[in-house]
Amino acid sequence: MFSQVRRTAGCLALLTSAALCSRAVVLRGHVTDPLGAAVPGARVRLIQGRRAIAFGISGSDGSYEIRSAAAGRFLLLTSSASFAPNIGRDFYGGRTSVLTRDVTLEIASVTTAVSVTATGIATPLQQLSSPVTLIPQTDLATRIGLNDLLRQANGVSVVQTGQYGGQTALFVRGGNSDDNKVLIDGVSAEDVGGRFDFGSVSSTGLAGIELYRGPDSVLYGTDAAASVVNLQTPRGGSLRPVFTYSGEGGNLHTYRNEAALSGVRSRLDYYGAFSRFDSSNDLPMDEYHAATSAVNLGYAFAANTTARFTLRNAVSVTGLPNAYDLYQLEAAGKQSDQDLYSGLTLENRAGSWHNLVRYGIARKREQSVQFYNVGQPVSSYGFTSYFGKPVTIHGANGYTAMGQALLVGNNSDSDSNRDELYFQSDYTWNPHIAALFGFRYERERGSFQSFGPYGTLERIQRPNFEYTLQFQGELKNRLFYSLGGAVEKNHLFGVAGTPRLGLAYVPVRPGKRVFRGTKLRFNVATGLKEPSLAADFNSLYTQLALAGDTGDIAAYRITPIGAERSRTYDFGVDQNILNQKLIFKVGYFHNIFDHQVEGVQPTDLTTYFHIPTPVAQTLYEAYLNSLAFRAQGIETELQYQPFTHLILRGGYTYLDSIVLQSYAGDVTAAHSGNPTVNPNYPTIPIGALSPLVGGHPFRRPPHAGFFALQYPGSRFTAALQGAIASRSDDSTFLGGMDANFGNTLLLPNRNLDFGYTRLDFGTTFVATRHVTVFAQLDNLLNNQHIGPIGYPGLPFTVLSGLKLRLGGE
Repeated sequence: MFSQVRRTAGCLALLTSAALCSRAVVLRGHVTDPLGAAVPGARVRLIQGRRAIAFGISGSDGSYEIRSAAAGRFLLLTSSASFAPNIGRDFYGGRTSVLTRDVTLEIASVTTAVSVTATGIATPLQQLSSPVTLIPQTDLATRIGLNDLLRQANGVSVVQTGQYGGQTALFVRGGNSDDNKVLIDGVSAEDVGGRFDFGSVSSTGLAGIELYRGPDSVLYGTDAAASVVNLQTPRGGSLRPVFTYSGEGGNLHTYRNEAALSGVRSRLDYYGAFSRFDSSNDLPMDEYHAATSAVNLGYAFAANTTARFTLRNAVSVTGLPNAYDLYQLEAAGKQSDQDLYSGLTLENRAGSWHNLVRYGIARKREQSVQFYNVGQPVSSYGFTSYFGKPVTIHGANGYTAMGQALLVGNNSDSDSNRDELYFQSDYTWNPHIAALFGFRYERERGSFQSFGPYGTLERIQRPNFEYTLQFQGELKNRLFYSLGGAVEKNHLFGVAGTPRLGLAYVPVRPGKRVFRGTKLRFNVATGLKEPSLAADFNSLYTQLALAGDTGDIAAYRITPIGAERSRTYDFGVDQNILNQKLIFKVGYFHNIFDHQVEGVQPTDLTTYFHIPTPVAQTLYEAYLNSLAFRAQGIETELQYQPFTHLILRGGYTYLDSIVLQSYAGDVTAAHSGNPTVNPNYPTIPIGALSPLVGGHPFRRPPHAGFFALQYPGSRFTAALQGAIASRSDDSTFLGGMDANFGNTLLLPNRNLDFGYTRLDFGTTFVATRHVTVFAQLDNLLNNQHIGPIGYPGLPFTVLSGLKLRLGGE
């Protein structure tokens, strides 16, 4: 009898155990180091709330398995000797879920990160062949915008024409400012044709910045001709709701208020933020205010299938005082921007197979208004023109000019809209091969309307398709590769291909001895950019077609304006010196930007392209793919972490850029022996609107650098950051615009813009669990020559405030 009871109890226990196992969340994966080698003996803990509810130990091949009868939100905490602990992103798991979560453990160092932008698949930086700069969310804590943080990257020149809210352009490795692909939560954010204004982007609702240097049109299509800038919205991660509020104020009547709410609840994670920023700036009629909203909602239909909705809306208004130093009076105008970006993403992971589909929209509108004329009126030929005050213009090259400049007002209204559908499917067979297939459809629309006696209205639509195929993995013995290509069918310029190849080799693994850890990288890639709406509408083909001149289009084989192209190769060495506490990086890049768009005068259309004079004279200016320039240089960077709470960083970029071909009016005049000159400097040819052949592209300094000293304490943090740039070529753009409609206010292009040194200091102090005090002191040297000639930058500014945090674990 007793033995029968024991057998019955044993069967019940076995059945109960089987039932529990059948309703358990199962996590499997591999623990590896940044180079893909297995890490045996790593402890992988499954965390729910504040408790570790289960754990596993990785085997000799790095594999682990964890089972738990619990359901809900989890995260993995992984640790092993000689490695920094890894805290993974939280996820949802049901009682019958089987999940794969691979873990990469980093050696404790100043570089511990993973990039998605470079290859489309999360990849440790140590395996990448392309240079990527990651700016973490912590660096955004005391910043209003992104400009000064972007200066903390190699190969980058940030040019702001004005103060808070002034239009800001990003030049990467000598490329044009519209050669950058900008993504916000995976959604293309630049205007149709590539333009993106960083000056009105707030740090509110950003989880960090990822900057990929080099063309990446394989993954991202048109406009990724020089770089990719990836901005992400944070996700909620706390089981208890977290509410934060920060308020700050400073000089120049500057203040900001920001509130955010985030958290997770079962299958849902949520984040929302709103901020309002106001400043009078340091110039009359230059008030600026901006309101920014950000939302990120995620829902797990199942443990392996999630949906995510993101939205970012920015509304800003700034004064338009014009190039104040060239007029010494402020124009009575304003610019308004309304930008909205949103995306809905459905994502599924089934073991090694990952699928993603995203529908995204961008809605951008900009209005520019001049309320009334200012300056000294002058009547000539029945027209009244207005001029600024008498000024003396000083160039950084030592040349000066005296006179009064013509004020030009512009009332315009433009919009740039995009709907895009993106599908990606990637599969990892083993560490040696992973494949990615992508498809992208874009429907772009835009319009530009200028008002006045010569007002115009332009409307353009472009449907585009792109197909991508890419492979990556480890060939053997720490030799990593990335090989891919894309084919795009663009509505404007037809079919174009963009191949890319990257190799990274680590001949010496990182170790504790000196000079243990060497990485060699090589990358060759092509990029393309679609022309802007203005260039398309004013191209030679479009103007003749609108005039009904199909005969000349056929006779001279005139085609629609084509893609602007870039080709680059770069190679570099990353050397770990003291067990990754001291890292030195050096690289060389060589870029060719050809088939670039430029405006060509009617006489030059006849001279160079044999367009008949009667036809050419009907055109004011025609845009063609006739510009080419080269940009090569060297990037160096040093990162040093002598102590746990001290990080030193510094970098230097040398850029050698030169215009190889151009048919613009200034170039043609110089070539024909009748160059544009300032009568006061009759022997110096000047590019009034564009650089001359043999000259440097404008606003790209040949020498630039950055440095940072950071103290990341548990309660107190401090950072001293600096940016340095040499003089650069530019123009006053005042040809034919002085009081006599002449060129006396032009100055030689060479080294016209001032070099600068900018120094900023920021600090935070966690007073209690709920209260953090912070301060940001910018431009400590009070240098206002940070922008191009004529545009004074902000003086020394101070912002300080506090942040309140309620809720959370």
